[in-house]
Amino acid sequence: MRKLAFLLLSSSVALAMPVGVVAQNQPAAAPAQTADQEDLPALLVADQVFITPERVLVAEGNVEAFQGDIKITADRITYDRDTGALTLEGPIRIDQGGATTILADSAELDDGIQNGLLIGARMVFDQQLQIGSVQATRAAGRYTQFSKVSATSCHVCANGKPPIWQIRARKVTHDQLERQLYFEGAQFRVLDVPVFYFPYLRLPDPTLDRATGFLVPSVRTTSQLGTGVRVPYFIKLGDHKDLTLTPYLSAKTRTLGARYRQAFKRGRIQLQGAYTRDDLEEGEDRGYFFADGFFNLNDGYRFTFDIKTTSDDAYLADYGLPDFDRLRSEAALERIKRDTAFRTSFIHYKTLRDSENQDEIPSRVFDLYYQKRLFPQAVGGEVRLGFIAHAHERTSDADVVGRDIARATFDAEWLRSWTFASGLRADARVGASIDTFNIRHDSAFPDQVTRSTPRAALTLRYPVRRREASGATQILEPIAQVGWTHVTDTDVPNDESTFQEFDQGNLLALSRFPAPDRREDGVTGVVGVNWSRFGPKGWRALATIGQVFRADADSDFNLTSGLQGTASDLLIAGQLQTDNGWSLAGRGLLNGDFSFAKAELRAAWQKPIVGISGSYVWQEPDPAENVDDEISETRLVGRYTVDQNWFTWATARYDLSESEPIRYGLGVTYQNECVQVNMNVSRRFTSSSSIEPSTEFGFTVALTGYSVESGGKQYKRRCS
Repeated sequence: MRKLAFLLLSSSVALAMPVGVVAQNQPAAAPAQTADQEDLPALLVADQVFITPERVLVAEGNVEAFQGDIKITADRITYDRDTGALTLEGPIRIDQGGATTILADSAELDDGIQNGLLIGARMVFDQQLQIGSVQATRAAGRYTQFSKVSATSCHVCANGKPPIWQIRARKVTHDQLERQLYFEGAQFRVLDVPVFYFPYLRLPDPTLDRATGFLVPSVRTTSQLGTGVRVPYFIKLGDHKDLTLTPYLSAKTRTLGARYRQAFKRGRIQLQGAYTRDDLEEGEDRGYFFADGFFNLNDGYRFTFDIKTTSDDAYLADYGLPDFDRLRSEAALERIKRDTAFRTSFIHYKTLRDSENQDEIPSRVFDLYYQKRLFPQAVGGEVRLGFIAHAHERTSDADVVGRDIARATFDAEWLRSWTFASGLRADARVGASIDTFNIRHDSAFPDQVTRSTPRAALTLRYPVRRREASGATQILEPIAQVGWTHVTDTDVPNDESTFQEFDQGNLLALSRFPAPDRREDGVTGVVGVNWSRFGPKGWRALATIGQVFRADADSDFNLTSGLQGTASDLLIAGQLQTDNGWSLAGRGLLNGDFSFAKAELRAAWQKPIVGISGSYVWQEPDPAENVDDEISETRLVGRYTVDQNWFTWATARYDLSESEPIRYGLGVTYQNECVQVNMNVSRRFTSSSSIEPSTEFGFTVALTGYSVESGGKQYKRRCS
């Protein structure tokens, strides 16, 4: 009968083994044992526990010892109190917290289990990386030395078949305190074929989250830069900051990339950039710099910044960085509460477009926004008070093209809703705004303009719900609105509202211009209907149809906005989501000729092993939006999991109006329990005066389970 032995801390006479004897027998990769853990009670369980006449404690038969998160299993344990010798006969297994495991055939250790010898030792980190050796020596309570070592995170077959990769070494020393592995005479082998030799190699053990050293290298081949290698080197500067240096070398470029990160108690920052000398711009210094971060300040304030700059228009495209056509840098201070909203920001734009002159675009922008919500009991409803300040400047001082504008807006609005017994809902809003403008470098407009815009609207809704026998619910909501605005002065340049969108979000707005420099004027009416259906198994459909009518046409609306004339185009929008992974969303503006002036469609089908998504965009020519030719473009993205190890993806972007591709891409990934290989190829067909079409090949190999966390499911190879 199995005996539950005793708490070692409370044992007496010959049974009184050293306090914490089990806890001190910890895996070599674990951090040094804390005093708190030493104070935990130790428990020994075995089939038989007895004391010999020589006063030697013997536990044999399914021996298990516990203390804290440490567990030792062995076939037999003997402890000689006089000599302090502790003998373990195997198979022996020592676990701590599920992170590190030591396996051995037998062991001879001292009474503190700080020093000794383990025969046939093997150490396993996170049930993945394993170090096998002929024997291991424990020294100074901190170091474990392995002789004739093989280290790998691949599945090791008993039939002698070599793993995909392994590191063979004459000697390996593991520093438990620093959590580092030191290899001497190391060979990196692929399928047991030596590939690299390192006389001396230091690597962090996998239980260390952050350590100085090399990261996964990658090979990049482009038609412009040739074949190059990126070799990132990670430098740990402390517990809360680090630096990564990434040399990128090819026959045509010498680039040093850098990324610095630091976390603070109330925020974080990230700085990244690169310095380049290449053959594309001979003799020129090239590079980029991006910075972003945030800080949470006192009293609910939050400071954010996002800085982007580059040496020239083509650099980001040449080096496979995010393909921006404008660089937007911003620093902002904000505070959002239940009844108040405050935000102020400074924005700078740098254009990378050939069609734009940097001196003639509003490159420096200042914004300030404040809104206060009040709930007066005397009149009911809600009152919103707002103040908006805006200014933008161009670097050019030329007349018209160098126009600068500053604007201040004061706004007040009262809103209230009523729901009647019949189900009819009425929403009323009354308000007014005052805008004052300062206009410079444009002789066609006065220097100072002040205007007021009173407004009012009444909206009626009558939602009707129907429940089907299947459990699905349908809701039909007719909508009607009548509105009125009056703009006292329209002699203001249109500098901010040059692009307009007509969609579900502004169907009931009294001004559908994106900024207050333009406001709708006169009497308007809106009719529309919302419909939705929600199925019991996740099936969902939404649809909106609406149209705007006005007493007088507004010439400031663009041709493709759908808002020109006294009757707008018919807005049609909808969404569909099924319970088998399909989703569909579309929006379009249908004109009087029953043709679409603007339309977009998005569709996707997502399953665990396969997924595809696509979009289509259509727009008629509109000189006011710098669109001289029609836009007809489609984009497709797909993924497919071939089996448990192979994964593929593809992307395509095609210009249907020009019958030519814009970008293609294809990638293949192979991954098992110890290696991940990524291969991809992409082709960019677009060109400009500074950017040439290019083809790019990418290749990376990562040792998962050691240098890279595999994540998700892990599939091991079969030995047969």
